[in-house]
Amino acid sequence: MRIIRKTSERAGELLKTGHSGETIILMLVGIPNVGKSALANALHQVGRISALEKGKSKHATVSPQPGETKNISSLKIASHLNIYVLDTPGILPPEIFGDELCSKLALIGAIRDCIVGKNDLAHYFLAVLNLSQEYKKWLKFSAMENVRSSIYQEEELSESSHMDKRQYATDHTQDFIVNDVRRTLFEAVSTFSGDLENDKYLEQLIEVESRMLRNAFRITQSGADGHTKFAIKLLDLCRTGRLGHYVLDDIPRIS
Repeated sequence: MRIIRKTSERAGELLKTGHSGETIILMLVGIPNVGKSALANALHQVGRISALEKGKSKHATVSPQPGETKNISSLKIASHLNIYVLDTPGILPPEIFGDELCSKLALIGAIRDCIVGKNDLAHYFLAVLNLSQEYKKWLKFSAMENVRSSIYQEEELSESSHMDKRQYATDHTQDFIVNDVRRTLFEAVSTFSGDLENDKYLEQLIEVESRMLRNAFRITQSGADGHTKFAIKLLDLCRTGRLGHYVLDDIPRIS
């Protein structure tokens, strides 16, 4: 892996300039739930393979929930020059100012959903999606609606007549639901005539989408329970990448 090679080269340069010892320690530092433990594990595994080391390897605990890493752990990633990486718990500033910043951190899993609220967080994601161009990729799901409906009906018949294949039918049904969500979002955004740069119109579109998506998710509950279930399902699709990939901060262009 390139990062190990570059680190080894830099370590060799430090030793040539008079730094004592042959052990280099790196530290991974960042906000929670951005992949520090996953990176540490990958570096450790690649380092062991390149060094032809055998035996049981260590690993850092990886979790989709923030705050899983509670202690600093050390993983060896190179042996020619001994290089270790320290996987550290995520850090945040003592205070987080602004609702939008909290929503961004919660959406990527850096802080827990309850700090913002699942319903508000789902609405925030819809705002991000509506202001992006991601939904345009789902035109094909709208154009293929008649074909999808026919296949879905055949799938229901197959599920009822072949019980031993129930798992496969369930998986296919889940795919249809995801595609229904994509189709619903495409049709809602593409047919909306209001100015989405205006908060009032953006909120109107989000309310329309919320009602339509409850049908797409096959949610029968009404009221607060139904809306919370919709929010949980929508956030799950968002975080697993099935509703596209988004940059939440403005990235300055380098001229």
